[in-house]
Amino acid sequence: MVTIADVARHAGVSSSTVSYVLNGKRPISDETRQRVQRSVTALGYHPNAGARALAGRRSHIIALVVPLHRGVYVPVMMEIAVSVTTTARKNGYDVLLITHDEGPEGVRRVAASGLADGVILMDVELDDQRVPALRADGTQAVLIGLPDDPSGLSCVDHDFAAAGALCADHLADLGHRDVAFIGYGPGVYERHAGYAERTLAGFGERAKLRGLRFLHRPCEGTYEGTAGTLARVLADRPETTGFVVQNEGAIGPLLSVLRTSGRTVPEDASVVALCPEQLAEQHTPALTAVSGPAQELGRVAVEQLMRRLQVALREEQPQDDLTLLSPVLTERQSTGPAVAPSLRPKDQS
Repeated sequence: MVTIADVARHAGVSSSTVSYVLNGKRPISDETRQRVQRSVTALGYHPNAGARALAGRRSHIIALVVPLHRGVYVPVMMEIAVSVTTTARKNGYDVLLITHDEGPEGVRRVAASGLADGVILMDVELDDQRVPALRADGTQAVLIGLPDDPSGLSCVDHDFAAAGALCADHLADLGHRDVAFIGYGPGVYERHAGYAERTLAGFGERAKLRGLRFLHRPCEGTYEGTAGTLARVLADRPETTGFVVQNEGAIGPLLSVLRTSGRTVPEDASVVALCPEQLAEQHTPALTAVSGPAQELGRVAVEQLMRRLQVALREEQPQDDLTLLSPVLTERQSTGPAVAPSLRPKDQS
């Protein structure tokens, strides 16, 4: 289906200029009008009558695309979704939930239907294929996440690179020199989930600056998977005394396997988790953790979308907005000074 964006690219003008030519709401030079009309004819573009009818009124609905697959921590996703919903209601909007599994076609369907004034995407991948679909349809959109190319959109996310750096700094400050990064399962990295790759990159860069030797090991988060991951880490690097865990599902199993292997936390091994505060405090010992406000993500995303919609109603081009929320490291009982090599327990596995 040919879109206004296709016509704009063909004519070498903006999408708003094409709209002005088609609806006659603003004066356009004869030369530009003729160029646009030639592109319309050449591409066979036909304006959607239903979309034009809806252009003069608002649905007061936001479409929220939520992830439903392995590799996401559902409580956090639901906290963000609730925050989006409550903030939207304060602005006079309702929320339509769409599942991530529908992909680009689901986004195109919602955009073409006119059911929603704008879209908020969660669980953004670095090369997310839904982003080109949004741009092509001229949909006002906000991403809770950061793709490689965020142009033409607004984005809000935790500063995951800074979160990874905080973990490396904390362990380095405690004297640890050999550390392991326990990540998500391989599938999360294969689909280039931004939160996973940016955290790992931030951790790796800071670890090198601080002179840390580190291993990254993907982990599915089951007890068996975590036990196998730890065994491989200690086989490859028996001097490891610091662990950073981003996979929330692996936290409990890791603490358990460390205990059964004769390593006491934090005397023999320090553990830093990237997880919500409430999860960090549920474990024994309570976890030193890097976290960020999930509710803030939802609130900022809705406010960004409201600004874009207001500008678009004036038939002006909305400005892109990128907001990264700073992470916070809270020190608890799971981290301590690195032990001397001669005092470390021998592997009992």
